[in-house]
This record gives sequence, structure tokens and C-alpha cells, in this order.
Amino acid sequence: MPNQETSLFSKYHFYWLLLAAIIFRQIPIVSVPFNWLESYFHELSHGLAAIMTGGRIVRIELFTNGAGLCTTQGGIRFFVSFMGYFGATCFGALIYSLSGKRLLHAKALCGLMIGILAITLIFWVSDILTAVIILMLIGLFALKWRIKSGYSLNILLKFTGIIVLLNSVYSPLYLIDGRSMGDGATLANLAFIPEFVWVVLWSAIGVFSLFLLAKRSQSL
Repeated sequence: MPNQETSLFSKYHFYWLLLAAIIFRQIPIVSVPFNWLESYFHELSHGLAAIMTGGRIVRIELFTNGAGLCTTQGGIRFFVSFMGYFGATCFGALIYSLSGKRLLHAKALCGLMIGILAITLIFWVSDILTAVIILMLIGLFALKWRIKSGYSLNILLKFTGIIVLLNSVYSPLYLIDGRSMGDGATLANLAFIPEFVWVVLWSAIGVFSLFLLAKRSQSL
């Protein structure tokens, strides 16, 4: 039978992982790959929104400071602009939810992430810096894939999902810089709704997603 400490962690694992992710985000250098991962999901979501609405991805760029850029052609501009932050939240929640308790499920998720990153590298990356960052992210999931314990891999994937979600909560706040640049400013011009409203909405969606995952973890 599991001991009391194991049972305590299992019961409240979401909150322990959330606390660990909050602390981890404050550590320089080691937290950088997870910033890249959230930025990657953000830019990929822009691109997927363009494809879904009849456009295409021209290229995806990632930068060392955690910023990114997805150049698209065609598509519905409003939808494309909105989906960046929203999509990153969705990817974080999906990684957490799909990690599974069995080793096979967790490895399948790692393989899926590696595949998505590889497709991006092949078709939509044209600069060395972005290629290096994408390869490092592939390496991150490849290292996870090599783990032989289903429990350990599940915990690491859940942690990854939570930290992507946390980054998706904080990232929109950087738009409040008075420069009227970025997705919020684009949506403000298109919908005549102030940028601040979009920032609050994106962050609120991230917080709500964390709430739903926390509630779901209590029912398992």
C-alpha cells in the first residue's frame, strides 16, 4: 500500500506541481526552454488559425528572449490575432490532460510533440536561431520520451503543461507597455475594444483553465 506521503502527493499533485512551476519560472536560464515552448505554441496557434481560415504560414521565428513571430498570408485576421495567447493556453491544458497514467500514453504524447515540432522545423523555419531553438525543444521531449517510469513521465508532462499554462497567463500582461503593439493592439483596432480588455480576457482564460484542471484533479 502507498505510504501517507505518497497518498498526500497523489491527492494534491496538481497544487504541488503548480507551486513547483511558479518557483521554477523564477529561476534564470533553466526556465528559458519553457518560455520558448509557450512562445512556440503561441506562434503555431497563429499559424494554425490562418490555415483554418484559408490562409497559410509563411514562416515561424523564435528568439532567445522568449519572443516569437509567425508570418502568415490570408486567413481571417481577427481569428489569427486572437488565437496566439488562446492557443498557447489550449496546448498547455492538452499536454496536462493527455499525459495519461500509462507509460505508453505518455510516450505517445511525447512523440506527438516531437512530430509537431519536426513538421514546423521542416516547413516553416528558415533561420538558424529558430532551428536551434526548435531542435532544443525536440530534445526536451526526446529526453522525456526516454524515461522508463510511466509515473515519472506523467508527472514531468503535467509539470510541462502547467508551466506552459502559467506562461500563457503572464505573457499577455507584457502587452500593457503603452506601445500599442502586438495582438491586443491589433484586436483593439479591428474590434474597437480596448487592448486592456483582450489582455484581461487572455489571462483570465489561462486562470480558468488552471481552475478546471485543479477541479478535475480532485475528482480523479
